[in-house]
Amino acid sequence: MSSTAATSPTPPTAPEGPDAPGQPAPASRPSPLNLSRTTATAARALRQLRHDPRTIALMILVPCVMLVLLRYVFDGSPQTFDSIGASLLGIFPLITMFLVTSIATLRERTSGTLERLLAMPLGKGDLIAGYALAFGAIAIVQSALATGLAVWLLGLDVTGSPWLLLLVALLDALLGTALGLFVSAFAASEFQAVQFMPAVIFPQLLLCGLFTPRSNMHPVLEAISDVLPMSYAVDAMNEVLKHTDMTATFVRDALIVAGTALLVLGLGAATLRRRTP
Repeated sequence: MSSTAATSPTPPTAPEGPDAPGQPAPASRPSPLNLSRTTATAARALRQLRHDPRTIALMILVPCVMLVLLRYVFDGSPQTFDSIGASLLGIFPLITMFLVTSIATLRERTSGTLERLLAMPLGKGDLIAGYALAFGAIAIVQSALATGLAVWLLGLDVTGSPWLLLLVALLDALLGTALGLFVSAFAASEFQAVQFMPAVIFPQLLLCGLFTPRSNMHPVLEAISDVLPMSYAVDAMNEVLKHTDMTATFVRDALIVAGTALLVLGLGAATLRRRTP
């Protein structure tokens, strides 16, 4: 009786490459911007702000207090308040949002929160956009209160629509938020973040045309003022003071302020660091 040797089946070949068992799949990089991650970041930032009433008071109440103080400084000269009040209506929110945003973002980095967040599937763009959205929501409340106080309670006399004043004040607050997020990447402590204010804000404050028309400045200073966003914020406010309708100059100035804020937000996302060395 002859026997036939049984042929053993050939073992299957183990797959190679990223699908091979036991080999980790390559980590997928998060997309540059995702709506759900951005809104979740904004909600987390707002929850933190809710537990910090002093910061909320600084962002919302300080511009209103400064406007009241300014109104009664010029109590005997209401025309002076009318001429500079609208400009300062945009400048005060810009300064407060710059200060609060730069310190808050730096605190997140020094405490290790940013490093933990960026270890998750969260892109830098999501983080910056989320913070901008959260502080932008505060900026809406801040600008609405300051504009309503200046126009309806303090008697700021404007020729154009108060809604245009509100728009410029909101754009200025968003610009301050963007600048604060950007400069926080270059500060190693909260004290250094505050030190950026004389370097970033004060030159714009002097050259924006608040104290004298920019056309009366030295040609070199006038040329520098032409590239500073605060100059266009003041020009937009002056357009509302002088014209009943929205002018082409107002639209141009508002677009420049908004475009600068978006540009600085992009730079902030590119320069954001996980932690402070």
